[in-house]
Amino acid sequence: KLAGCTLFITGASRGIGKAIALKAAKDGANIVIAAKTAEPHPTLPGTIYTAAAEIEAAGGKALPCVVNVREEQQIINAVEKAVKTFGGIDILVNNASAISLTGTLETETKKVNLMMDVNVRGTYLTSKTCLPHLRKSRNPHILNLSPPMNLNPMWFKNHCAYTISKYGMSMCVLGMAEEFRGEVAVNALWPKTAIHTAAMDMLGGSGIEKQCRKTDILADAAYCILTKPKSFTGNFIIDEVLLREEGVKDFDVYAIAPGHPLMPDFFLDVETDMTAMKQERYGAKDDAESAPAKPLSPVAETFRVIQGAMSEEYVRTTQGIFQFELSGDEGGTWYIDLKTKGGSAGFGKPPVTADVVMSMSSADFVKMFTGKLKPTLAFMSGKLRIKGNMALAIKLEKMLTQLNSKL
Repeated sequence: KLAGCTLFITGASRGIGKAIALKAAKDGANIVIAAKTAEPHPTLPGTIYTAAAEIEAAGGKALPCVVNVREEQQIINAVEKAVKTFGGIDILVNNASAISLTGTLETETKKVNLMMDVNVRGTYLTSKTCLPHLRKSRNPHILNLSPPMNLNPMWFKNHCAYTISKYGMSMCVLGMAEEFRGEVAVNALWPKTAIHTAAMDMLGGSGIEKQCRKTDILADAAYCILTKPKSFTGNFIIDEVLLREEGVKDFDVYAIAPGHPLMPDFFLDVETDMTAMKQERYGAKDDAESAPAKPLSPVAETFRVIQGAMSEEYVRTTQGIFQFELSGDEGGTWYIDLKTKGGSAGFGKPPVTADVVMSMSSADFVKMFTGKLKPTLAFMSGKLRIKGNMALAIKLEKMLTQLNSKL
């Protein structure tokens, strides 16, 4: 579908940018690798030239360009070279990004400048420079790797500068999608879970990769977006949500360690109070020091204990997947997977279709899991509604009696 299309991708020498480039290259696309690593980096893998070799090997044509998106002239030069080489630009992917997960007093001015310059200004200027060429394309797209704008203060308090800079990228989507509606599609893409990249290794340290997905999931989601008509615009897309809509069912293929619990990504309210747990998992030292961990909510704490109590024995003897639709203060969808690998539990829909769906209030859920409300009584009194395999629901009740002491 992207054969002969020209993609201008910032930060394409490694990570997510390179994954998107390789996916398009398989179709025979032309890729402009606009990144600043020309010489091998002491700790980070890949240069624009090694990425170019991989793109050519995958079936695409590559044009490596040294571009630091903080330098407007470098952007202009690369865009001119791209148009001269390939005859135009069809797609722009604003992927280049800088991150510092530090509080206001701990963030040096040069770090603030870096994040604002790369994330906001770089995205804006690259879009501005490419737009006259994009408008001439048959099906032009701009795709920013940025989140839906979530004004929950929780996402600002521990890393205000970083959040402002990422939302700046999202505001570019909001504004430009409307400004160029009917001419150029402008969308944002963001992962539901942490993605394993060199940046994630630096943030989270060793072992973090088990809680991450591969960059392939974003490459597949980006491909879905970039092959849609230009009328598909102004959307803030979450990778997994889009791929489920496109009919993808097996998400284990994207996991670094299939079956291992995945870390939710920033800016998504998986559960308002899950952030304390997540910040600890990211292991960003200065971030953790500046932000004392907040106690988890009762529902989140219950699931944390359930996750900790998972065992091969429970999985072997239960063989069921349970989904909980909770209403009230901590409403939302949660799940317990006692079927795949070592089992898992957490917020969101289960990795595969649930055998049993239970609906109740979050307050009654906590009572049930702490032994203060018998499941049978909850069901008979209408506080608990069960759809699906009743035999499995009874098996879960047995597991609850064993868990009550821990809860």
